[in-house]
Amino acid sequence: MNYIYHNGEFLDKSKPCISADNRGFRFGDGFFESIRIINGEPVFLENHFNRIMDGLKVYKIDTPEKFSKELLKSEILLLLDKNGISQGGRVRVTLTRKGSGFYAPETNNLDYIIEADTKPDNYFVINNTGKIVDLFPDLKKQINSFSIFKTLNCQLYIHASLFAKEKMIDEALIQNEKFGIIESAVSNIFLVSNGVLYTPGLAEGCVGGTMRMNIINLAIENSIKVYECNLTPQNLLAADEIFLTNAINGVQWVGSYRTKRYFNNTSKKILDMLNKSIANPPIVA
Repeated sequence: MNYIYHNGEFLDKSKPCISADNRGFRFGDGFFESIRIINGEPVFLENHFNRIMDGLKVYKIDTPEKFSKELLKSEILLLLDKNGISQGGRVRVTLTRKGSGFYAPETNNLDYIIEADTKPDNYFVINNTGKIVDLFPDLKKQINSFSIFKTLNCQLYIHASLFAKEKMIDEALIQNEKFGIIESAVSNIFLVSNGVLYTPGLAEGCVGGTMRMNIINLAIENSIKVYECNLTPQNLLAADEIFLTNAINGVQWVGSYRTKRYFNNTSKKILDMLNKSIANPPIVA
C-alpha cells in the first residue's frame, strides 16, 4: 500500500481524500513543490521551503503557526518510512486554500498533501540520448507574480506536453507573451556558448526552479560565467549546448533543436558538480 500525508494524517493513496468542494480541485487555487529524495533524505529542502513560503504569501494563504522547515522535513521522513523509501525517490507537496466558497474564498487556511514515490536512481544521472526539442506555438505564458511558482492551473504545460507527444519529440519549449523562450513544459533551460551559461531571468516569466538556482550558484562557485537574459530561437541555433534542469532529474542535455545538433560536455560537467554537492555521490563518466 502507498500512503499520502494529508494535514497530519496518513491515508491510503488509492482512496479519496478530498471533497468535491476542495478549492484546488474546483479552481486550481494553489501550487505544488517537487522535491528529490537521495539516500532517503530530501535534498535542497531549504530552497524548496523558502519557495513554499514565498508561494503562500503570493497566493495569500495563511501559514499555520507551527509550519516550519523542520516540521516539513519530519513529515516527509515519516512518509518515506511509511512507504519504504530508503534510497532514491520523489516527493510532491501540494498546497491549496482550505474550504469552499466560489471565487471569493471562505477562508485562507492551508490544506496540504505530501506524496512520496520511489525513483530507480539514487542520484542525478545524465540522459544517454540527447533530448529533441522544439517550440510550442499554440499558447504563450503570461508574465505575472504567479509565473515563478508551479501553479495547479497547468493547462499551458499539459498542452505543451501534448504537442511534444503529437510531434514525437521529447520536450516542448515555452515562450512568454514577448516571444522569449523561457522554459520547457517540465524544466528550466540553459544555453551554453563559448563556455558561458545563458538562462532566462525570473522577470521573463519562467518558473523559479530550485534546481535552476542551484545550477547558477554552482557555476559561479566554479568560475563559470552565467547571464540571465532573453532567449530567442536564433540563440538556440547559435548555442554550443542546451540543457534542461529540474528538481527531480537534475540536468538533462538536449541533442537537437530542428536542424541544430548539440554537444553535452558542459552538461556532464555541471551534473558532476551537482552530484559532488550532495553527500557520497558517484562521479559522472
